[in-house]
Amino acid sequence: MRGSGPLAGVTVVSVEQAVSAPLCTRALGDLGARVIKVEAPGGDFTRYYDDVVHGLAAHFVWVNRGKESLVLDLKSPHGSRALHRLLERADVFVSNLAPGAAAKLGISADDLTARHPDLITMEIDGYGPGGPLSHKRAYDLLVQAEAGACAITGRPGEPAKPGPPMADVCTGLYAALSITALLAERGRSTARYSPAMASVSMFDTMTELMGYALTYTRHTGVDQQPAGMGSPAVAPYGAYPTADGHTVVLGTTNDREWRRYARDLLGRPDLADDTGLATTADRVAARERLDAEIARWCVRHTLRDIQSAADAAGIGNAKLNTPSEVLAHPQHKARDRWREIGTPGGPTLAPLPPPVLSGRPAPMGDVPALGQHTEAILRELCLDQQELTIETEERANSDT
Repeated sequence: MRGSGPLAGVTVVSVEQAVSAPLCTRALGDLGARVIKVEAPGGDFTRYYDDVVHGLAAHFVWVNRGKESLVLDLKSPHGSRALHRLLERADVFVSNLAPGAAAKLGISADDLTARHPDLITMEIDGYGPGGPLSHKRAYDLLVQAEAGACAITGRPGEPAKPGPPMADVCTGLYAALSITALLAERGRSTARYSPAMASVSMFDTMTELMGYALTYTRHTGVDQQPAGMGSPAVAPYGAYPTADGHTVVLGTTNDREWRRYARDLLGRPDLADDTGLATTADRVAARERLDAEIARWCVRHTLRDIQSAADAAGIGNAKLNTPSEVLAHPQHKARDRWREIGTPGGPTLAPLPPPVLSGRPAPMGDVPALGQHTEAILRELCLDQQELTIETEERANSDT
C-alpha cells in the first residue's frame, strides 16, 4: 500500500516474523511508507497462532495491516534474485531472522551493503553480536526474564511477565525511530549516500527500559521487590476495591500531592501532618500501613465518588479496566479512535496509530492475504511468477 504521510515515497522491504520487526515496519507504514513483506511459501508463522479474526491470528492482524505480501523462496536462486531486484528500488530493508539465518541467505547487513550501498539496513536480533548469548533464540518472555523485568513484576516470590510484549514492542519502535533518523539524515545531505547499517537488540532495549531499577540497584546494592499493582519507588500508589465492585487506582508522586491526598481525599489531616510520612522514602517504608488505611476508605465509597473527589483534590486516579471494557472505552469513542480495516476473511476494527499528525490522516491499510501482492510486485519487477513457482515446487519435492 502506498501511503500519503510524511514517509510517502519511501519503500521498505522486510523479511520479518513475529512482532518486533513487523511492528517496526507497520509503524513506518503508518507514517506513509510502502511496506513490502517478504514471506516464505508457508507464510509468517504468526499468521497461525490462532484463528480468532475471521480465521487469522490476532497477533498477525495487529502488526501487519497496510502491507503488501510477497511470497518468495529465498533459498532458491530465483527467489533470491527477485529479492535483490526489489532491493535495487527500495530505501530500507528490515529483518529479524534467527541467529545466522540472514548470513546463510546472503542478506546480512554486510552482504546487502556491499551489493546495495544506498540501502538502509536494520537488523533486529535478540542479544546483539559478540556476546555469550548472541547465538540464542530470543522471544519476548525470554528476553524480559534475562533482562530482569520479570523479577520486578508480580509480587515477591511470584515473578510475572508484563502483559504486553514489551521487549518486542519497544525494540520495534526503537528500530522505526532509528530508520526515520537515518532517512532524515539522508534528506539533509547533498553528498552521495553512505552505507547506513543499523541494528537494535531486544536485550539492549529491555536493559534500557530497566533503567530506573538498574540504577537503583547499582547505587544501593538492593534488588527491589515487585509490588503488584504498586511501585517500589513511591507510595501510596496502588489499586483498591470500591463499594460498588470496581477497582480504583490511586497514586501520588511527590510530597505535596501526598498531603492533598491525605487531607482532601481521605479526610485524614493526621496522616498529612505525620512527620513519619513526610517523604517518599518514609511512605515507601510504611506502604502496608498506608495501603490498609486507603483500602478501608475506598471500600466505603463508589468508584464515581472516589474519582470525583480525587479529581477535585488533584490526585491522579484511574479505573482498572479489562480488555473488554477498553474496547468500549468512552475516551476512545469520544475521540473517534477506531477504524475499520479489511482482513482476508472480513472486516475488523483497529485503533488509529498513536501519533496524531495535524492534517494528515493515518493510512489505515488492510491486512494482506499470504502472497496477495506477489503477482503484481513481480510484474512490477519484470519477473516471471511461473518460473518462481516451479522452482519453489521443485524445492518442496526435493525436501520431502
